[in-house]
Amino acid sequence: MKLNYSILLCVLLSSISALSQNDLDITAIFNTEKHTIDITQTIQYQNKTNKTLDTIYLNDWSHSYSSKTTPLAERFADEFKTTFHFAKNEDRGFTAITSITQSNQKVFFERLEYHPDVIKIALNTPLTPNSFYNITLNYIVQIPNNKFTRYGVTDDGDYNLRFWYITPAVFDGTWHYYSNKDLEDLFVEPADINLKVTYPNGFTPISELDVVSNNTIESNTTTTFSGKDRINTKFSLVKNNDYNTVETDFFNIQSNIDTEDLPPTEIAISTDRVAQFITNNLGDYPHKKVLLTWIDYRKDPIYGLNLLPDFIRPFEDTFQYELKLLKTTLKVYLENTLLIHPREEQWLLDGIQIYYLMKYVDEFYPNQKILGKLANVWGVRAFHAADLNFNDQYPFLYMHMARTNIDQPLAMPKDSLLKFNKNISSKYKAAVGLNYLNDYVGDSIVYNSIGDYVKQSKLKRSTPEDFKYLVQSKTDKDLSWFFNDYVNTSKKIDFKIKNIKKTEDSITVTLKNLRHTKMPISLFTLENDSITSKQWIEGFDGTKTVTIANKEVDQLALNYDYVVPEFNQRNNYKKLNGFFLTNKPLQFRLFKDIEDPNYNQVFFMPEFEYNFYDGLSPGLKLYNKTLLSKRFLYKVSPKFGFKSKQIVGSASLVYNARPENSDNFRTRYGLSGNYYNYAPNLTYSSFTPFIDFNFRNHKDLRDNKRKYLSFRYVNINREVDPTGEFETEGEPKYSVFNAKFGIVDNNLKEFSSLFTDLQLAQNFGKVSATLEFRNLNERNKQFNLRVFSGLFLYNDTYQDSDFFSFALDRPTDYLFDYNYLGRSEQTGLLSQQIIIAEGGFKSKLTQPFANQWMTTVNTSATLWRYIMLYGDAGIIKNQNFSPEFVYDTGIRLNLVEDYFELYFPLYSNLGWEIGQPNYDEKIRFIVTLSPKTLLGLFTRRWY
Repeated sequence: MKLNYSILLCVLLSSISALSQNDLDITAIFNTEKHTIDITQTIQYQNKTNKTLDTIYLNDWSHSYSSKTTPLAERFADEFKTTFHFAKNEDRGFTAITSITQSNQKVFFERLEYHPDVIKIALNTPLTPNSFYNITLNYIVQIPNNKFTRYGVTDDGDYNLRFWYITPAVFDGTWHYYSNKDLEDLFVEPADINLKVTYPNGFTPISELDVVSNNTIESNTTTTFSGKDRINTKFSLVKNNDYNTVETDFFNIQSNIDTEDLPPTEIAISTDRVAQFITNNLGDYPHKKVLLTWIDYRKDPIYGLNLLPDFIRPFEDTFQYELKLLKTTLKVYLENTLLIHPREEQWLLDGIQIYYLMKYVDEFYPNQKILGKLANVWGVRAFHAADLNFNDQYPFLYMHMARTNIDQPLAMPKDSLLKFNKNISSKYKAAVGLNYLNDYVGDSIVYNSIGDYVKQSKLKRSTPEDFKYLVQSKTDKDLSWFFNDYVNTSKKIDFKIKNIKKTEDSITVTLKNLRHTKMPISLFTLENDSITSKQWIEGFDGTKTVTIANKEVDQLALNYDYVVPEFNQRNNYKKLNGFFLTNKPLQFRLFKDIEDPNYNQVFFMPEFEYNFYDGLSPGLKLYNKTLLSKRFLYKVSPKFGFKSKQIVGSASLVYNARPENSDNFRTRYGLSGNYYNYAPNLTYSSFTPFIDFNFRNHKDLRDNKRKYLSFRYVNINREVDPTGEFETEGEPKYSVFNAKFGIVDNNLKEFSSLFTDLQLAQNFGKVSATLEFRNLNERNKQFNLRVFSGLFLYNDTYQDSDFFSFALDRPTDYLFDYNYLGRSEQTGLLSQQIIIAEGGFKSKLTQPFANQWMTTVNTSATLWRYIMLYGDAGIIKNQNFSPEFVYDTGIRLNLVEDYFELYFPLYSNLGWEIGQPNYDEKIRFIVTLSPKTLLGLFTRRWY
């Protein structure tokens, strides 16, 4: 009887839930001259909790563009995106609310201080459990330019919009509201939407909602759309309609994604295949149409394919198009059906998306290589990368972040992830993890559970916990390792075969877990490189011994099929025959490659360097660095200087320790050596043992603050100049102990750093500190301040030379740290190169050195755009002389900050420099030619 009542109650509650519906009625009038939308909107929203509410919250993400201090603007600054900060005011968007009423009475509302794109409303009438509130809003949306997030008005006058109208924040006992950070993760509940849009004739509206009517009056057209149970509604208003609709037996796809110039028949076949695959795995789509835009794909591309120019097509056009279409459709399908918290629980949606992308390739393109047709090209096919299948990229790109110790837990909120993790690594880790879990559980249980979860959760609030319970209900195996460790931590997986004991009929294998996780690992037996058996070993800590049959086996391997995303696969093999059971053959490869765990790889590649004294120096670099970071690295790079006619070059040995769950995310131990010319036909050699400590906030990797601590012992041996032109008396051979500590905190709007330096040698000891501050204000004016102060603790060299003295404008660089093109040049263009170090002056003053102490201040401020006014001032103190005040001023062309700049001196201790002879020789320049340094300009926003 109790069971019958329970069933009746469930049916009743389900009926009530079905009748309860949120409604959004929106009337939007577009003004295409002012790029505004005049909106009248009614919201009906149900309180589905047992709490009475007197305050509600609304999402107004159009207002996130309103200033340079919103959370969206701050995120742009953290990722060094300049377009928003330097944009014209009229290019930024905002929302101007004219009224909000409840039952025709005005209500009090305000924007939250730290979330200006969230509106707080005090209801006139409290909202009791299970009742609805009805409010009416009148507001104007100023549409932003699309150059910030790709949404907004284009240069051609088209409109691509998302999150453009106000929506209710979700309340399930807790309010779920947060600011727009260009993560496409607004959390809303399904609602019935009625949208009436008025726009000038000549435009075509594009929406995933269903068209109800069209009505044209004079120069304007009004189109009415409607949709039931909608979560996400993108809207476009375009002059030239480049969208095409393909009807399938499952759902229609309207898209303007690049079709790779495929003929219509091929497009139709590919679209039908994609729609059928998704429907077979995830069930029926609850709406008639899926809308796919070029923005959808550009924001979530097939990485690799998106970087290739059109003239390089390593993949068949059909394959490229199908994967683009599949990945984008999967994302839109899941976003429109799965009601999970998109900022807190995104990993599951991402994992399902990439998981099915992998399954699609396995099913329809099982032989597709990661390099496509290039894998068969002579020269390329010699690389190990050419052997990898297309799906091998997913564990590889996750491992790229794991090996560098900056991967993050899957369950971490989306806005806390590094850009590389958010866009690539975390998605791939989630999908690889689901595949790992499926293989471990067996019988396709996880594969089927993913489809069941999506089918059962459509348009219903669900969480990853629901998925966990669903999978766990279908197996007796313990899955806590996956949800507790794999999902909620950034713990790594790494096993090795420690020991083997053979008898005539059995093999006893001792495995060692190199990490403190209890994740399972697979053990394979091989004979003649063919798999003869596979078994899963339950997770364990420390060591574990298992016994297997000594039959059809000449080699043991862990994770032979690479299903487990293991940190290091180079220690997974043991041969049963031969003297060197773990010996791997040596393999030489031209150019850097993906590591092959079956070989000890040595890479070599041509390398070119240039300095004024050696000239162009081609050579050969031998090294072991692969595309994935390794702990132990070596490099030997001999070269021949065409100008010096000598063998020059460098070599290094480095061991990288990467402690986990520590702010000390990397420690480098190493030795390095160099042999080059420092002046015409004068060589120098250096030998330096060192230890570097690198720190960053491991709990918040998005924090741009970095700390550095280094210790090194620099040994220099310079060849003496017999002509006396390059003075080396007293310092041809010297050793310096150097300790440095630095703090750098950097983003687009603010930069600050502090570096301290201690140097101790036989004949001198010195200490210095450099403080630097840079600010970009709201009016796009930049101000720079740099302070340097240095003091000799003892100095027995000042009577012989200024080689070790503090320099005002051009340090002697006796530790050979700076990338001078011509370090010993006193005249000519190369002598005008400046590296902002020590005094930081730009003018060449009469006394450019200080052998006792020095304090200087360098400043610059924007005059117009990249033209700045600079000024330097300081006091230098030399032995047996009184302190001297020095100064200079001039114009700075800040073309690329710290990478390419020009300085034009105007006035200094020398007088009015611009009027003096040979002024062109006084102009100074900063130039950076290092590809690695220049690459940092682009990679800093990803890591």
